[in-house]
Amino acid sequence: MLRYGLTGGIASGKSTVAAMLHEEGFPVIEADRVAHQVMEPGQPGYKEVVATFGEKILVTHQGLHTDPERNAGPSIDRKRLGAIVFSDHEKLARLNAIIHPHVEEEIKREFAEFERTGKYAAGFVEAALIFEAGLHKKLDGVVVAWCLPEQQLARLIERGLSADEARKRVALQMPAAEKLALATIKIDCSGPLERTRREVRALAAKLRRSSRGG
Repeated sequence: MLRYGLTGGIASGKSTVAAMLHEEGFPVIEADRVAHQVMEPGQPGYKEVVATFGEKILVTHQGLHTDPERNAGPSIDRKRLGAIVFSDHEKLARLNAIIHPHVEEEIKREFAEFERTGKYAAGFVEAALIFEAGLHKKLDGVVVAWCLPEQQLARLIERGLSADEARKRVALQMPAAEKLALATIKIDCSGPLERTRREVRALAAKLRRSSRGG
């Protein structure tokens, strides 16, 4: 089974592409989900994140989970943590250094599970920081979803960010041009949804042919 990354700048369309790939029958691992998972109480990254950023990032939600271990204490509030790291390159780098090794280990495990089924020509991991974390060196290729910079800002503002917050979020990431220069495959998310869907379908067909040796 081929192992591909799927990335792109914030609000560039990578989640839309991920959903389309899933519709085409490919498994997609969401790195954000895995990152949240490893920061839950009792999980590998929890204590280190709290020790690094302080108890001010914690919130108590008793009784939310059926797993008693996850109800044992306060959880990390991602909004509070985000307010700290998304305005400071150094703090974001510290968080990534804590979380990425745990995330990478879980991604490796999930890919292995997909491969054991023998059902898939390829699997994907959707992540914002594939190149920055060096994960692309352990994959067969990387798909980069892209749109125009002004579209990114407009989409972020539609999600509720101020124009200043939107610009800061974009500035914290690797420039789109650098990601596109490293891409194995590029998916255009700047136009109509159906055009993006055609590009994803073409990619899906190519991967299926590759798995058959065609």
